[in-house]
Amino acid sequence: MSQYDRLSALDASFLHLERPEYPMHVGAMSVLEGSPFFDANGRFRIGEVRDLVVSRLPLLPRFRRRLMHVPYEQGRPIWVDDDQFDITYHVRHTALPRPGSWEQLVALTTRVQEGLLDRDHPLWEIWMVEGLEGGNVALLQKTHHALIDGVSGVDVATLLLDMSPDYTPPVVTEWEPDGAPNASQLLLDTLRERMTEPAEIARSIRSMLRGPRRAIKGAQEFAQSMSTMVTRDAIAPRTSINARTGRHRRISVVRVPLADIKEIRRGVGGTVNDVVLAGVAGGLRRLFLHRADDTEDLQLRVLCPVSVRSQDQRGALGNKVSAMFVNLPVDNRPAIERLQAISAQTADLKERRQAVGAEMLLGMTEYVAPTLMNLAARVVHRQPFFNLIVTNVPGPQQPLYLMGARLLEAFPIVPLTRNLTVVVGILSYDGTLHFGLWGDRDACADIEVLASGIDDAFGELLKIAQEQGQS
Repeated sequence: MSQYDRLSALDASFLHLERPEYPMHVGAMSVLEGSPFFDANGRFRIGEVRDLVVSRLPLLPRFRRRLMHVPYEQGRPIWVDDDQFDITYHVRHTALPRPGSWEQLVALTTRVQEGLLDRDHPLWEIWMVEGLEGGNVALLQKTHHALIDGVSGVDVATLLLDMSPDYTPPVVTEWEPDGAPNASQLLLDTLRERMTEPAEIARSIRSMLRGPRRAIKGAQEFAQSMSTMVTRDAIAPRTSINARTGRHRRISVVRVPLADIKEIRRGVGGTVNDVVLAGVAGGLRRLFLHRADDTEDLQLRVLCPVSVRSQDQRGALGNKVSAMFVNLPVDNRPAIERLQAISAQTADLKERRQAVGAEMLLGMTEYVAPTLMNLAARVVHRQPFFNLIVTNVPGPQQPLYLMGARLLEAFPIVPLTRNLTVVVGILSYDGTLHFGLWGDRDACADIEVLASGIDDAFGELLKIAQEQGQS
């Protein structure tokens, strides 16, 4: 077993994918109650916020580690303790001119989120923003995708936040960084690991052969799940949302009560995720009609990340995700038929375990040379297999607090790629689904049309569910 905290192939792929135009960090724009953050003289308690974060870092060791690359790119990078770690660099304080409007917060968020994280430091930042109207405070988060996925991001937030408004200032302990390895030794150890990996593969194959029935069953499951991805419609249609992505961004948000989603599910059928996808499909139809795009028989191919994080991996960092591909109809069919089509499709994909096949393919990348991963990352930016990413992450359904201040809402921000000019991130928290629509500034100047379309699509489905309940 490696002595190093080495990035997995999937974690490292997000480093390869990153370009100045396409930062590969996940983020959030959150709003909290403001009063607990100010002292008796009205000064923001930024020092205490930093002390709180530092007190939780022993639970998140990678948040004090930076990247160290293997010489000549002969292996995936490793995480090493940052001996220059400075909490004031990572937890920052700024203000809007009072009373800061929602539009001003959105403008600040886009400026903060557009920039790359500095790879010479641990790959995360938190910005505390005072001056919002109503006396509230905003919290802007940026964490590189190489460090966390969506579910582990929620776990991290849960570690930093509290279940109770009762707050006791933490005890901050001293931290001593471990020294980074010698570059030459890291290169030798990495080459030795790569020499042993084929032996590990061979041992795994021999193990499978010793249990032929288990091997046959596994092969059948893999073939079945792969058949759901390799189909005639595996190539996504080209649409106006698949233009060239630039460096600047727009954000819009949608708030949908979770109770409404559950009422739609009870009245019309499908799962919570099916209902969510149907609402997104309705919003996309509104966007395409606004752009005068042809929607006849149009079905968008959507990538939905699926967590494969087991319970004993909760709180661990890194990426534990697979994927499921769903076709979203955006033609002129009735809303209820749109939901039914999505529901039938996802049930079939789950039955054939598409996410298992995707997970196995991702697992194979552990044995791919870093130089090939770099080439593959360039191809991903031009991929033709999906039009959109929709990621739905379940969060806590009870209030959370930071220094006694209640977290009111949190909108996720998911990275774009070269030919995906908009992405839909969804986080459920405290009874509400928070949609973060993150788009290219030029290609998605009409992002508010998508937001209002999603909102109205859920309203239409809720009306149908209520009418069916009364009949």
